[in-house]
Amino acid sequence: MKFLNKILFFLFFIISAGNVAAQKSKNYFLFVGTYTSGKSEGIYVYNFNTDSGKTNYINSVKTSNPSYLAVAANKKFIYAVNENADSTRFTKTGSISAFSFNKKNGLLQQISKQESGGKHPCYVAIDKTGKWLVAANYSSGSFAILPIQKNGELAPAVQTIQHAGKGAIASRQDGPHAHSAFFSADNKTLYVQDLGIDKIMVYNFDATSGKAVAAIIPFFETKSGSGPRHLDFHPSGKYMYVIEELTNTVNVLEKKMDGSLQSIQNITSVPENYKGPAGGADIHVSTDGKFLYTSNRGTSNTIGIFSINQLTGKINLLAHQSTMGNSPRNFSLDPTGNFLLVANQQSDNIVVFKRDSKTGLLIYTGHQINVANPVCLKWMAH
Repeated sequence: MKFLNKILFFLFFIISAGNVAAQKSKNYFLFVGTYTSGKSEGIYVYNFNTDSGKTNYINSVKTSNPSYLAVAANKKFIYAVNENADSTRFTKTGSISAFSFNKKNGLLQQISKQESGGKHPCYVAIDKTGKWLVAANYSSGSFAILPIQKNGELAPAVQTIQHAGKGAIASRQDGPHAHSAFFSADNKTLYVQDLGIDKIMVYNFDATSGKAVAAIIPFFETKSGSGPRHLDFHPSGKYMYVIEELTNTVNVLEKKMDGSLQSIQNITSVPENYKGPAGGADIHVSTDGKFLYTSNRGTSNTIGIFSINQLTGKINLLAHQSTMGNSPRNFSLDPTGNFLLVANQQSDNIVVFKRDSKTGLLIYTGHQINVANPVCLKWMAH
């Protein structure tokens, strides 16, 4: 009897372990936004397994230049910029498209489309209530706030704000160029990074009306010619990390009690001996707040890996990882934090790296996704 009990216990242990492993095994939808000037046709949908790091193609939808995406919190809708603008006087704006998403078959279906309020929208973000979408228009140097209706469709913008000014680099800063927009964790502040005027514009955001008004301290000015592009927040909410495209630098900002921002560190994001063209692109903080990652284009084609000092918020370079492709645009940590995927725009590949959560370092998994002109990666749980 004792022997039989031991066998039953052993079988129970094996089955239980299998169930736990099955519970830990996660599949996520991976959405890839692209430029459609080449072979790409729009948005691509894949399944990503967080045990193996492998992906499987599911579906796609045709839409023009969906270079940046946002996923609704209810997991029913996807929003994409259409990074376009006619050069004639008859059309002065790009557009934002809304898609419904069917989890059963991975089908995206366009349900509405609205003007973005400016030329070449390059970024979209959804506020914490899920009721408002902000679109940053690069060529116009403006941003617009659009209502998201209960059925997921977009309504016309309730507000468009135009930036003004220029920067030191005539070829890139001939006027304002709004490149991204981020809501604070409490949803009360909207930060709009303007590459053309070297400013992070700061707005108070009203989630009831969807309106933004300039904060008491309306902007933080970066170094002349730096070109602030994207940012990310430390989980503590005390620090912000800004990738500056034109100088290949990371600007570490500390948020003060009065809401103002102060630069506490400015460090190169590329290898020390790099002498090629500028091209800082994207920046992300790991969920635990211990590591910072940047993507570097030009001819660097690397991911910069930094540790974050939890007491000061400052960063220290650990390594640079080749992206195994050309022009790494957007990159993303998967929802588990175990993988980092890089979209190499000019080499038509997305490379999957395993991330060591203890060291922050990246290891190539051997897995890649072949897709034309990938520029944006977004996730959704099954």
